[in-house]
Amino acid sequence: MRLRNVKNKDEILNNSNYLVKNPEDNIGKWNKLFNNDNPIYVEIGMGKGKFIIENASKYPDINFIGIEKFDSVLARSLPKIPDGLNNLLILRLDALGIDKIFDKEIERIYLNFSDPWPKSRHHLRRLSSKVFLNKYDKIFKNTCSIFMRTDNQPLYIYSLESFSEYGYTLSEISFNLHQDEDDLITTEYEDKFSKKGMPIYSVVARKGMSINSK
Repeated sequence: MRLRNVKNKDEILNNSNYLVKNPEDNIGKWNKLFNNDNPIYVEIGMGKGKFIIENASKYPDINFIGIEKFDSVLARSLPKIPDGLNNLLILRLDALGIDKIFDKEIERIYLNFSDPWPKSRHHLRRLSSKVFLNKYDKIFKNTCSIFMRTDNQPLYIYSLESFSEYGYTLSEISFNLHQDEDDLITTEYEDKFSKKGMPIYSVVARKGMSINSK
């Protein structure tokens, strides 16, 4: 959900050391920007940033990139990032352009509480649709690895079917993640939903892919 406008958002975005201003300039060389060869994990739709900031803090040997398309959301998330978190970068980007930003560099994608686009005619806009799965093929380094969480059961069922039809193998399927697991790094939305007793659905989808495949 798009947040209300933040008065000083332009100042926040312009002065942030974590926001990459021209991400398309780094296609094929994101490891150089991080100055290491560590794995790169991407969260599409990072929202207010809790999930990816906590992951970057906990796992310093993994590079994290958060993607968000709304300026007002970024203006709320960027000030939360602590100084010196060298394994985190943020992109202002519509996910439709993700294959213009990365080229066989990503080892994991997180889809956390993505827009469900509930109307059937909009199903190809879902981040787990074949449209996006095709784009992900172009950015994954060796194997495709997608970690998904949602509170929306229809989106979850759709995604399980979409992943399977596209050749992914599904594991860690849960219809109530917080009952099945503890010690989780969560999102702001996730905390809100789980406190209300709403189930959180999750799955890990993986697909083998050769380095040179198109």
